[in-house]
Amino acid sequence: MTLWEAEEGKEYTIRQIDTDDEELDAFLLSLGCYTGETIAVVSHLKNSCVVSIKDGRYNIDKQLAQAIRV
Repeated sequence: MTLWEAEEGKEYTIRQIDTDDEELDAFLLSLGCYTGETIAVVSHLKNSCVVSIKDGRYNIDKQLAQAIRV
């Protein structure tokens, strides 16, 4: 399932990140978002969602949330 489909408040392990953009991959890595890391959806908004990775919270858009498989 994708992060966009994930249930709020539940922790998941990132299984795969499907992007074709090396800069985006590097950006996600700098946030601590990589395969094997724990991630949780704090809340879903209209076209984005707030996620918790390690000790930080980030707002990511729907397209990116759909590229992250948990």
